[in-house]
Amino acid sequence: MASDPSIENPRGKHREDGFPAQSQTQPGLSDETTPHPDHGEDSYRGSGRLQGRRALVTGGDSGIGRAVAIAFAREGADVVIAHMPEEQADADETVRLVADAGRIGKSLAGDVRQEDFATSLVDDTITALGGVDIVVLNAAYQKDRDSFATIPTDEIERVFRTNLYGLLFTARAAVPHLRPGASIIVTSSIQAFAPSPSLIDYAMTKAAQVAFVKALAEELGPKGVRVNAVAPGPIWTPLIPATGWDAERLATFGQDTPLGRAGQPAELAGAYVYLASEDASYVSGAVLPVTGGKPL
Repeated sequence: MASDPSIENPRGKHREDGFPAQSQTQPGLSDETTPHPDHGEDSYRGSGRLQGRRALVTGGDSGIGRAVAIAFAREGADVVIAHMPEEQADADETVRLVADAGRIGKSLAGDVRQEDFATSLVDDTITALGGVDIVVLNAAYQKDRDSFATIPTDEIERVFRTNLYGLLFTARAAVPHLRPGASIIVTSSIQAFAPSPSLIDYAMTKAAQVAFVKALAEELGPKGVRVNAVAPGPIWTPLIPATGWDAERLATFGQDTPLGRAGQPAELAGAYVYLASEDASYVSGAVLPVTGGKPL
């Protein structure tokens, strides 16, 4: 029987080797990331699954957030992204890609650790798009830790305020505006279920996000609003070279998965589209793993 050329071995779909030694300061930028992550710029094809919807994506300038913004736009959604001010160049490129898909795109610069900014994102999205139907809470911060005993208090605060406080501020502001059929999607992590000691504070926040998703899904279900999470495994984004890992860690990044490699942001986009779409109308309180085969 002839093989189907459209079926590709997932082990060889993207880079099979590790990654070269490199470092960045947080939050990490796409143009300084080698090799450049694949956000689906050339590969994602939409089919109208989110036609006419309006989305807010935090951390939408690069990495997973950019892949989600591209996919949403090509599926017919207008998209507002939030990002740090120093990520403006990346944000501009994401907005350009949204506009190239024929949709409205807008970027909002600020820090989700600040309650005023994280809250204002919702009103600013509604002003720009006329409403909000999908809220993707994706902004995150992680840093490699030498040991638990030496984590500086200000670093703990940065992780918790970015990954939890910012999420809570934006979600709390969004909920009163979400109509039946709307969706909240959180970017959690495999770290919520299989925490690494060197990412202990990050892993704690990701586990808390899972509790948030399950509790809020129960509260909002009677209103017809779904709440879910995606749990990525090792994904090559600008956050990785900005995490502080040494050359050996980067050279082996993602090699311990059953598929034998790290994932690319583009490989997550479909999970977010599914959870935001009518295809997932009976899915709420779920955590969808995209981990290269690593179990949650």
